[in-house]
Amino acid sequence: MTGLISSLLALPLAQSTWHGPEVAAVLAVSATALFAGQRWAIALIVIADLFLLPTVWPRAFLAGDLTSRTVALVTLAAIVPGVLAMRRAATVLVVMTGQRRTQLICRRVHAGLVVVGAIAALVPLL
Repeated sequence: MTGLISSLLALPLAQSTWHGPEVAAVLAVSATALFAGQRWAIALIVIADLFLLPTVWPRAFLAGDLTSRTVALVTLAAIVPGVLAMRRAATVLVVMTGQRRTQLICRRVHAGLVVVGAIAALVPLL
């Protein structure tokens, strides 16, 4: 549900080098697939949330008027549950790739997702 909300709120934001509206559209389709019972969609939701983050957080804290900041802050709040589901997404990604689902592999994929999220959050500062 929050994936759909964050995507709908982020769609009107101006395009950036990360193409936020396109990522938000992928997030909306993924949330719909998750509502339909497709377990693989949680992985796509987490990845889309991670790539939507660099589009939204600078608008919430660095520039803009009160309206755009408010929309960006609400979008950031809606992204949080998707990021918290990162551990589940790592498990789904391991299963989707056809590897054996061991604790070590799931931890490595989870660590990779955390690194991607950290890089995506830091890129707007460069």
